[in-house]
Amino acid sequence: MAKGRIIINEDKCKGCDLCVHHCPVDILALDTSRTNKKGYTPLMVTDPDKCIACAFCAMICPDNVITVERFSKS
Repeated sequence: MAKGRIIINEDKCKGCDLCVHHCPVDILALDTSRTNKKGYTPLMVTDPDKCIACAFCAMICPDNVITVERFSKS
Protein backbone atom coordinates (compact mmCIF):
# COMPACT_ATOMS: atom_id res chain seq x y z
CA MET A 1 0.00 0.00 0.00
CA ALA A 2 1.27 3.45 -0.93
CA LYS A 3 2.47 5.77 1.83
CA GLY A 4 2.00 8.81 -0.37
CA ARG A 5 1.14 10.23 -3.73
CA ILE A 6 3.31 11.91 -6.34
CA ILE A 7 1.81 14.87 -8.18
CA ILE A 8 3.58 16.00 -11.34
CA ASN A 9 3.12 19.31 -13.14
CA GLU A 10 3.63 17.60 -16.50
CA ASP A 11 3.50 20.78 -18.57
CA LYS A 12 6.54 22.19 -16.75
CA CYS A 13 8.56 18.95 -16.69
CA LYS A 14 11.68 19.08 -18.90
CA GLY A 15 12.30 15.34 -18.75
CA CYS A 16 15.75 15.75 -17.21
CA ASP A 17 15.52 12.23 -15.72
CA LEU A 18 17.15 13.16 -12.38
CA CYS A 19 14.16 12.02 -10.34
CA VAL A 20 14.03 8.69 -12.16
CA HIS A 21 17.57 7.85 -11.08
CA HIS A 22 16.99 8.91 -7.44
CA CYS A 23 13.77 6.99 -6.79
CA PRO A 24 14.63 4.15 -4.37
CA VAL A 25 11.61 2.07 -5.41
CA ASP A 26 11.98 2.60 -9.19
CA ILE A 27 8.46 3.83 -9.87
CA LEU A 28 9.32 6.84 -12.04
CA ALA A 29 9.94 6.89 -15.78
CA LEU A 30 9.73 9.27 -18.70
CA ASP A 31 6.60 8.76 -20.79
CA THR A 32 8.15 8.31 -24.22
CA SER A 33 4.74 7.90 -25.83
CA ARG A 34 3.98 11.63 -25.67
CA THR A 35 5.34 15.14 -25.19
CA ASN A 36 4.12 18.03 -23.07
CA LYS A 37 3.25 21.59 -24.16
CA LYS A 38 6.94 22.53 -24.24
CA GLY A 39 7.86 19.53 -26.38
CA TYR A 40 9.56 17.53 -23.62
CA THR A 41 8.99 13.92 -22.61
CA PRO A 42 7.20 14.23 -19.25
CA LEU A 43 7.61 12.20 -16.10
CA MET A 44 5.11 9.53 -15.11
CA VAL A 45 4.57 7.27 -12.12
CA THR A 46 4.63 3.63 -13.22
CA ASP A 47 3.36 2.04 -9.99
CA PRO A 48 1.77 4.54 -7.58
CA ASP A 49 0.96 1.82 -5.03
CA LYS A 50 4.68 1.35 -4.33
CA CYS A 51 5.35 5.00 -3.42
CA ILE A 52 7.03 5.28 -0.01
CA ALA A 53 6.65 9.08 0.11
CA CYS A 54 10.39 9.65 0.60
CA ALA A 55 10.19 12.82 -1.54
CA PHE A 56 13.65 12.26 -3.07
CA CYS A 57 12.10 12.98 -6.47
CA ALA A 58 10.74 16.34 -5.32
CA MET A 59 14.00 17.32 -3.65
CA ILE A 60 16.16 16.55 -6.71
CA CYS A 61 13.84 18.21 -9.27
CA PRO A 62 15.53 21.41 -10.49
CA ASP A 63 12.24 22.89 -11.70
CA ASN A 64 10.03 22.04 -8.70
CA VAL A 65 7.46 20.19 -10.79
CA ILE A 66 6.99 17.32 -8.30
CA THR A 67 4.93 17.41 -5.12
CA VAL A 68 4.74 14.47 -2.74
CA GLU A 69 1.76 14.12 -0.44
CA ARG A 70 2.16 11.80 2.53
CA PHE A 71 -0.86 9.87 3.72
CA SER A 72 -1.65 10.16 7.42
CA LYS A 73 -1.49 7.01 9.51
CA SER A 74 -4.91 7.56 11.10
